[in-house]
Amino acid sequence: MASVRDRAISILELLVRNVRGLPMHEVADQLGIPRTAAHRLLADLKEMGYVKQEPGSTQYLLTVKLASLGLSYLAASGIVDAAQPLLDDLADVTGELARLAVMEGDQLIWVAKAQGARSGLRYDPDSGADVYLPATANGLALLAAVSEERALQLIAKHGIEKAASMGPGAPSSMRELMDRIEETRARGYAVVFEAYEAGTSAVAAVIRRPGDGEPVGTVSIAGPSIRVTAERLPVLAPAVKECAHRLAAVSAWSPAFTRR
Repeated sequence: MASVRDRAISILELLVRNVRGLPMHEVADQLGIPRTAAHRLLADLKEMGYVKQEPGSTQYLLTVKLASLGLSYLAASGIVDAAQPLLDDLADVTGELARLAVMEGDQLIWVAKAQGARSGLRYDPDSGADVYLPATANGLALLAAVSEERALQLIAKHGIEKAASMGPGAPSSMRELMDRIEETRARGYAVVFEAYEAGTSAVAAVIRRPGDGEPVGTVSIAGPSIRVTAERLPVLAPAVKECAHRLAAVSAWSPAFTRR
């Protein structure tokens, strides 16, 4: 049985994905917890300032307190100060969305981005905080940078079944995914075409910590596949790899990069 702490965190994570809020019964039903427990936890989170209800509404939604904590942490860690100018440069050079993800345990977490598209189609997804490893360029870049044993552990943690509901380019089997990881390792960067979702493609490179070469994050470029074509992905790759190299050089003084 999930603890009170686990349930509270699950509620926060659910509300992060539902910015317009959810009624109590939907929170309970989606998380599979008793409604009385959901009501009690929502009341506690509301009292702590993490959740609110607009007057006359049954919807529970997050306040800005959680976002403020995250932004305060990112500022104190030095990630934004170090990464944002480099992401801005990458976005300007490529004209696409540049994003940085940092390794945290078994997860890649999005922490910063820069939009390079100034007109026409723009790709700026609301993809949540975590990177889904099996069907993203960032995920492939990371999986290719670790041992096969570690890669299998991470895949098991994320689950490959979810890929079946994603874009037509997502891997359809474990064998196909492992082949893509090997191709990524040989190529030196990762590419996906309409894998995470139809109509988008991306190229990513791993960021390695200076000294021991441990992978600590990834950087990527993504955009509409009508513009970021399969032929253009290799053209974008050198700029992405150079940004990863520059991010590695400045990562040593950020605790978010240096802790294991």
